[in-house]
Amino acid sequence: MTSPAPDWQARVDDAWNDPLSTPAQTVARIAALAAELPHDDPRGPFELGGAYDSAGSEAAAAEQYERAIALGLSGRARAELDIQYASTLRNLGRAEEAVTTLEASSGDPALGAARAAFLALALHSAGRPGAGLAVALEAIAPSLPQYQRSVRAYAAELRRGENGGQHDPAAGADAAPTGPNP
Repeated sequence: MTSPAPDWQARVDDAWNDPLSTPAQTVARIAALAAELPHDDPRGPFELGGAYDSAGSEAAAAEQYERAIALGLSGRARAELDIQYASTLRNLGRAEEAVTTLEASSGDPALGAARAAFLALALHSAGRPGAGLAVALEAIAPSLPQYQRSVRAYAAELRRGENGGQHDPAAGADAAPTGPNP
């Protein structure tokens, strides 16, 4: 198959952004667009996986995501795939695999704290709610105008608790600074 038309991604974006399209129609549109790509282009299975995912067909989504990974999807799309795939794995009851996927992901700054949000969910589903809360707190700490140090300290305390550590109030682990902190 030849290279896709230069407007391929724009047509994919249009399919995703069509408010009148049902999930099944979106899957059909994305499948048709993916078929325009060479068989070894990872963008097709990535987009099709997302369409299946959005339509609630997690098993079909996981297959497509795995194919996109095997074909070498990279860059921001790979960071998006890691999040989407991990969410799908979690929904399929494979929370530990979701955690592993997100912990191995290099992420992308353009996605903000999305990776951390989904890692927190996966950790919670994997039976490690303290670690999940710690990830969430660490993700939001940089955006706080004050109390960053306190929030980071609480996250560290939660991680110690998840690892079998004991809380020692005398050690000041939760003694949040009383003054402003950056």
